[in-house]
Amino acid sequence: MTATATYNGTEGTADEGYSSGVHDLNIFYDTGHLAFLTISAVLVLLMIPGVGLFYSGLARRKSALQLVLLSMLSVAVIGFQWFFWGYSLTFSRTGNAFLGDLTQFGLMKTIGEPNGSAALPDILFCLYQGMFASITPALAIGAVADRGRILPAIVFMFVWSTVVYDPIAYWTWNANGWLFKLPAYDFAGGGPVHIASGSCALAYSLMLGKRAGYSHNAGLPYRPHSVTNVVLGTVFLWVGWFGFNGGSALAMNIRAVMACYVTNLAASCGGITWALLDYRLERKWSTIGFCSGAIAGLVAITPAAGFVTPWGAFIIGVVGAICCNFATKLKFLIGVDDALDIFAVHGIGGMVGNILTGIFGTSTIAGLDGAEYAPIGWIQHNWIQLGYQLAGICAAFSWSFVLTCVILFLMNLVPGLSLRVSADDEDVGIDDCQLGEFAYDYVELRRHVADTAGGHASDRVASSSSSTAGEKGAVPTVV
Repeated sequence: MTATATYNGTEGTADEGYSSGVHDLNIFYDTGHLAFLTISAVLVLLMIPGVGLFYSGLARRKSALQLVLLSMLSVAVIGFQWFFWGYSLTFSRTGNAFLGDLTQFGLMKTIGEPNGSAALPDILFCLYQGMFASITPALAIGAVADRGRILPAIVFMFVWSTVVYDPIAYWTWNANGWLFKLPAYDFAGGGPVHIASGSCALAYSLMLGKRAGYSHNAGLPYRPHSVTNVVLGTVFLWVGWFGFNGGSALAMNIRAVMACYVTNLAASCGGITWALLDYRLERKWSTIGFCSGAIAGLVAITPAAGFVTPWGAFIIGVVGAICCNFATKLKFLIGVDDALDIFAVHGIGGMVGNILTGIFGTSTIAGLDGAEYAPIGWIQHNWIQLGYQLAGICAAFSWSFVLTCVILFLMNLVPGLSLRVSADDEDVGIDDCQLGEFAYDYVELRRHVADTAGGHASDRVASSSSSTAGEKGAVPTVV
């Protein structure tokens, strides 16, 4: 069903949409657009367990389940936060240049008035953007791997989303935001999602400190325990990214289709590039390398997806993978144990994508949604745009990194909210001490093999040693 009328109610202030004098708000919206954005929201939701699986596979088996759980907790915690005040702080219509107000607190007056696009009612825009708000802390919280407590992580997600994500998203996407007015172009979240989450993970890793035994491995990380989980997580993310970038056109149009195409192209080029970079070192093809490269390509194309041609996406995918690959060495230079290379892939990838948007962005691609745009990037001789893009990068990184450090420092002073588990609990494993559950049943069985029928104490030592095979530098008595 196509829209049979143009919305003629109150605009510019929060309103339920009924001021137009009609009883059927559906007449203002094309169901094709509604269906597309609803499906896109579901695809972004699919990405969140994908993050959990990806991070879980990269971690050690004794802490694998924690990362899956935290990714799903992010959906729940931010789902409430977004309803409570997050949506209002980010997308209210009457805020200042820095932050929204509480005119839509608790989603009051949030039903049928257009927001974000004339094609979307307020409640659908809220649903879609709420998935972005949910995945961002899930990307960052992987920094707790092997050593962080869960309760502080849950509290942190709520506070961080309110203090860090909501303002950055407001600056970037709200028509009143200072970056939006500059303008600094960011189609689907290079700054609010990737730079913010990457710099948050860097700060969280810094505040937590290094994992036990990390320095004894000459700074080398532990090997991923499940490459299969990494591949599954990559598949979920790759598929979901079609909703992440394609849906950011906020309507079903050719611009959305182009965003989907360049997203897939950048991921493909990024995966191949990273795999080749790893192959040059050991003459072996790395599955982890391919998956990391694909994610790097997806991250880099995110801010550019609605602005660049396919040939521009090819360059972004290749350059993004190269920069993120070499950025994985930064943690050794600065001495921070970023266990899952979140800053290298998401932080640096988001920065590269924002910069290249200022170079390869073109109004001809942006105009595929039917609107008119001024020249965007260097290829259209808009030289000042790169400066605006750098302003967005610096604002997102500094705001997220500094405030994350402040939030974590203050939380660590609160009784019961200490960030890190004890040394003994870290040795046992986060899944055991924090969850009492395990990603794999044989982890518990092998640790307590002496308690099973026919088991002996000597078997426990042997099984404990064998269970650590593939965990470079792990203590022999740890699973």
